[in-house]
Amino acid sequence: MLNYSTTTTAILNQAKTREEALPLRNEKCRSQFFFHPDPTPKVCLFFHGFTAGPYQFEPLGKAFFEAGYNVLIPLLPGHGIAGDWNGDNPPPLPEDPQIYLQFVQEWLEQAKLLGQEVIIGGLSGSGNLAAWLALEYPQEINRSLLFAPYFSGNNILVDWLVELLPFYYEWLNKDNPGNFGYEGFRIPALRVFLDIGQEILERAKTTPAAPMLIISSESDRATRIEEHQELFEAVSQYQPKSWYYCFEEELNIPHTMMTQAEGNNYLQLLINLAKTYVESNLTWSQVQERGLLPTRILTSI
Repeated sequence: MLNYSTTTTAILNQAKTREEALPLRNEKCRSQFFFHPDPTPKVCLFFHGFTAGPYQFEPLGKAFFEAGYNVLIPLLPGHGIAGDWNGDNPPPLPEDPQIYLQFVQEWLEQAKLLGQEVIIGGLSGSGNLAAWLALEYPQEINRSLLFAPYFSGNNILVDWLVELLPFYYEWLNKDNPGNFGYEGFRIPALRVFLDIGQEILERAKTTPAAPMLIISSESDRATRIEEHQELFEAVSQYQPKSWYYCFEEELNIPHTMMTQAEGNNYLQLLINLAKTYVESNLTWSQVQERGLLPTRILTSI
């Protein structure tokens, strides 16, 4: 292993140089790293949501850092860049899935230098990236945390539009004070994640993966819970230490569930669930037998 201090310094300096050259649209979009003075038993590598930034994983990242983990939250390619972006001049989001897949593989290699075991995680489209890594590198990943992965939307018409039309779409919640990312995007940039998601659902039926925690919310209007459950059922055939959890609709936890500023008023529940999973060695059957999660959730799949 390379000298630990040299490695962490290089990661910090390279990210700083790269992002200052962009430049960034907001300091909240800067890559975030939480490093201990020495390598840690476990390392967390988190990928933020589509059009957003590393700020989404700051609360969870800090929680894992305080628990003794090294944490990396890199800015995704084409994200967080300053500019007057609109329908005539859309933000430079990748429309080639290989750009994202190469990116996450490179960061997995970086994370492996900082500790003994790697935990990966992602929100929405980046939940797909985390799932792809879990399928591609099951022996190199200890746990994978998928927060509302985007395999397709919950609206058939919207899914059809995403498949066919190259128009520009502006987020309905673009004025949310917790949103520091882009206000809109070209549809082909989103379609990348839909394609990766459908590949994951197919591969999971026949390919062993690293253990996964898949989290849904009944209040999520962007994804389909049924597909999250489909993935869980597929991966648990090969990996019994995979778990599934769905937040009840009464909690009103949105798709952007990683921060209170973006609408999750029960963020500590999510953090506690993620930490419990990572620190547990229980199979899903043992979780059910011991009643560690609400019965309503356990019997819904």
